[in-house]
Amino acid sequence: MTPRRKSALLWGAIGALSFLVLAQGYVLLVGRLPVGFLGRLGVGLLVGAVTTGLSAVTERRLAAKEQR
Repeated sequence: MTPRRKSALLWGAIGALSFLVLAQGYVLLVGRLPVGFLGRLGVGLLVGAVTTGLSAVTERRLAAKEQR
C-alpha cells in the first residue's frame, strides 16, 4: 500500500469516526435523531468514503502543484 493511499484511508477513518462521535454526542445532549443506529452508521460510512476520496484527490493535486 502506498503512503498516499494509506493517508487517504486514515483521513477517511477520521472523518467517519468524527461524524459518529458528533452524532452520539447530539443524542446524549439534545435528544433523538430522525435516523436510527443503522442509519447513523450508514451515514458515517458515507462520510468516510467521501472523505477518503476527497483527501486522495486533494493530496494528488497538491503533490502535482509542488512539482511545478
